[in-house]
Amino acid sequence: MSIAVVYESMFGNTHRIALAIAEGLAPFGVVVTANVNDQQAKEATRSADLVVLGGPTHVHGMTRPESRKEASTLANDTSKDLSLEASAPGIGVREWIKDLDLVPALCAAFDTRVDMARILTGAASGHIEHALTKRGSRSIISPESFLVSKDNVLEDDELDRARNWGASVGKAMEQFIHH
Repeated sequence: MSIAVVYESMFGNTHRIALAIAEGLAPFGVVVTANVNDQQAKEATRSADLVVLGGPTHVHGMTRPESRKEASTLANDTSKDLSLEASAPGIGVREWIKDLDLVPALCAAFDTRVDMARILTGAASGHIEHALTKRGSRSIISPESFLVSKDNVLEDDELDRARNWGASVGKAMEQFIHH
């Protein structure tokens, strides 16, 4: 099976989660991991059986140009100790989905969000899943959120949880294909 793990990341947490998910998926097929702003993301998705797509949660959902600009502003604040990823400037998952010419048959969605009640933070993953299924893809597993502290640090065990979720996505993909 061909699997594309595609992500948007501002400060590196979603990138790290995407890499851990890809590790969990590795036994289930050929996995390509790419940022939404890399040409490789569209190329890998074009030929993939499954796309696993994720991004950070901003203002209860997927990022927007305004919220990405705000993230850049936060990175410039020396009191915040944040570094913007080199691939962060550009489009986000919202625009990337709209611009896809071919959406894989199967999908799964994830996000990173602050470790607070979901009602307070929202979760981009449900919006990502909805946008992909609206384009004709079929979700094979419930969307998942991975948590960061208020200081923008991944919570303990989130990378292990992401690897395990990746393996669960792989198992769901196998079950879907074999039935």
